[in-house]
Amino acid sequence: MFKLSRLNLAKMAEQHDDPQQVRREWLKNEVIAAISQVYDPEIPVNIYDLGLIYGLEVDDGNNVHVRMTLTSPACPVAGSLPGNVEAVVRSIVQVNEVEVELEWDPPWDPSLMSEAARLQLDML
Repeated sequence: MFKLSRLNLAKMAEQHDDPQQVRREWLKNEVIAAISQVYDPEIPVNIYDLGLIYGLEVDDGNNVHVRMTLTSPACPVAGSLPGNVEAVVRSIVQVNEVEVELEWDPPWDPSLMSEAARLQLDML
């Protein structure tokens, strides 16, 4: 996986003039892949495809800021899911600092789910 990921970085670098932008884009893709391994225990779809990630920024210092929500404020995993996201992002060697911000506006609704998630949940 690591070698393939590095090959992707090299291919991306060939297509752009700004190496910082390439590195940020590559790292953002790595973060998305990591977050896609986190699941809401009540729904068999990863939280990225569920639409729980509202924003994801990577700065020049390899610091990551994630804005996310939950399916509801009363979600039973409200205390653990943001920490799980922080842990998987922090596990990426190239990431320095991680900040996960929990937001409630706009409230989550099923329209935020990816087509793949809707298909998996028979909502199409």
